Amino acid sequence: MRIGTIAAVLAASTALPTGAAHAVDLEVTHWWTSGGEAAAVKVLADNFNENTEHTWVDGAIAGSGTTANPIIISRILGGNPMAATQMNTGRDAEDLIEAGLMTDLTELAEEEGWADFIRPARLLETCTFEGRIYCVPINIHSWQWMWLNRHVFEDNGLEVPTNWQELAEAAPALREADVIPLATGAPWQVDGIRNVMQTAIGGVETFLAVNQDKSEDAIRSDDNRAVWEAFAQAREMVDDAYSGRDWNVATNMVIQGDAAAQIMGDWAQGEFAMAGQEAGVDYDCLPGLGNNAVLDTGGDAFYFPLIEDEATRQAQLELASMLVSQEVQVEFNLTKGSLPIRGDIDMEAANACMAKGLEILSSEEGVMPSTEQMLDSDTQGQMIDLALQFFSSDMSVDDAIERQAEIISQAR
Repeated sequence: MRIGTIAAVLAASTALPTGAAHAVDLEVTHWWTSGGEAAAVKVLADNFNENTEHTWVDGAIAGSGTTANPIIISRILGGNPMAATQMNTGRDAEDLIEAGLMTDLTELAEEEGWADFIRPARLLETCTFEGRIYCVPINIHSWQWMWLNRHVFEDNGLEVPTNWQELAEAAPALREADVIPLATGAPWQVDGIRNVMQTAIGGVETFLAVNQDKSEDAIRSDDNRAVWEAFAQAREMVDDAYSGRDWNVATNMVIQGDAAAQIMGDWAQGEFAMAGQEAGVDYDCLPGLGNNAVLDTGGDAFYFPLIEDEATRQAQLELASMLVSQEVQVEFNLTKGSLPIRGDIDMEAANACMAKGLEILSSEEGVMPSTEQMLDSDTQGQMIDLALQFFSSDMSVDDAIERQAEIISQAR
């Protein structure tokens, strides 16, 4: 999608009358609709409503970012922008920024010294286009986790797995006990499993060579073949009803003991918290599937579509400032199950899983970019399609590697 040629027309169409009352009803769109996510959104809305004279008008969009992003982009392009919107940190908004449809936050960021406390630095870099800052990273979310119901294993006389290989070995015994070894939904969740395996099974070096360097040799390497072979194991460990299942429903299957494990980002932690589960007692979390404890530094950010109304613009800047404040960073991320973007706050209340994440994040070797930061939206979509096709068929590993090589060779 190249939209620079219509920027001027759309900028004019988004203008609102000036001279409005100082207090503003600020529509904020997002796709946080599960129980744990809704609780985290409430933290943001309550803080904004209580600490400013403005009002948070919630614009939740059911589904995932795959569903919400086209709706968000369509509204902005159609001249009906929301005042603020959640998107992932990465390249999803790049064309909108280039077209001049997003508010430049550089002056605010410099005044408040965002570069001094946002870490890792690449988070702010992903909000930067041609030297200007256009979004506010609010958390660090990593896909690199496997969640296990401890009781499922203990009650069936099985050792609680410490890595992917041990879960795969336990799968037949779990089936005998009428437990689904691996819970998932589709389509993006399936590609999430493959992408996590890219680092957990194939290693960080191969992950970067494939997605950042676009190396055909890396795609055809033994390490990458091992990723697809593990992914083939995973497709034999799920139930027949996985297609179309929401991610939080799959998480609840693990919480209830209907399934033993789920490969899902750390946002799943919010669902365990809502269910009153205790990390290390009721459930375990294995970063890097227990094999390679690294975290990708993706996550969520807020963008502010350009609206030519001074009162709205000021309210947008107040929200942007609030999102990175120390108090909101602590409260929001403890509720969401994500990691904060600030390195200067007290996270003593973090549970065992968050503590693992914070420890990994403190090491430069434990941090890597997410695929959203390296691959354009079209390439990501093609990889999701490939993952789903592989997962739902008997496609061979050789055929999957050939298709992956073709997709990555065309990536921009």
